[in-house]
Amino acid sequence: MSTLSWVSSSPRRTVDLAIRGYQRYLSPRKGFNCAYLVARGEQSCSAVIRNIIAERGLLRGVVPTMLQFAACYQAAMMLGADRPRVNGVCCCGGIPIPIRY
Repeated sequence: MSTLSWVSSSPRRTVDLAIRGYQRYLSPRKGFNCAYLVARGEQSCSAVIRNIIAERGLLRGVVPTMLQFAACYQAAMMLGADRPRVNGVCCCGGIPIPIRY
C-alpha cells in the first residue's frame, strides 16, 4: 500500500473503528433501539452510516449520512408515542439532533 493510499484511507478506518466500537460496546448497553431500525426493520443508523463511509469515504459520505439522520428523525416522529424502546433520535438517547425540513 502506498503512503498516499494509506493516508487517504486512514480517516475512513478511524471512523469505521469508532462506529464498530459504538456498535459493540455502547449500543447494547444503552437500553433502546434506533428509531430507523424499529420503524423499517432493516439496519440501524450506525450500520447504514458505516456502509456509507466504507463505500464513499468521509467527504463524499457527508450528504448521505445527513440524509440517514433525517430518515431516522422521520422514523422517530412516525413512531411517536408508540415507539417501543426508542428514545431520542438516531441512536443518541436523550441527545436530540435538530434537523429542519
